[in-house]
Amino acid sequence: MEKTRAVVIADAGPIIHLDELNSLDLLADFDRVIVPETVWNEVEQHRPQALVGSEVKFIRQCAVHFSAQVDALTPFYTLHAGEQEALHLCFEFTNSLFLTDDTAARLAAKNLGVTAHGTLGVLVRAIRQQTRSKSDVLELLRAIPTQTTLHIRASLLAEVISE
Repeated sequence: MEKTRAVVIADAGPIIHLDELNSLDLLADFDRVIVPETVWNEVEQHRPQALVGSEVKFIRQCAVHFSAQVDALTPFYTLHAGEQEALHLCFEFTNSLFLTDDTAARLAAKNLGVTAHGTLGVLVRAIRQQTRSKSDVLELLRAIPTQTTLHIRASLLAEVISE
């Protein structure tokens, strides 16, 4: 993830998981974190405190322009409404970063030429941005299986920790 990407389009997973780790502030250095309407409603249902009282500038927004490319990929990747809306917004906000922990949504993003990262990417980025120490990030990574609802392969998490 690059510092030049000032706009983030967020799916529910990373917001929820970073909040579970008390690390939502890791998104605060982005100019804007755009949350599609459908995603906003999902986060409000599962983790409402994540959207309020944070230093992160969350912007609730509906997609205005719809991409035929996203619509075409939706059934192939079985994208949920929030993921679809987020990907449509990625076309409205060019050079934005799509945050999602959903594998299918990440594959669809790659197919569309959209840069996507997830909770792990945000945590690792914190070391480069010097918003967390390496030891703090390692502690957060180790906490994922017990403190979050993020479903991640144990082997992938171990690989990220070892790197």
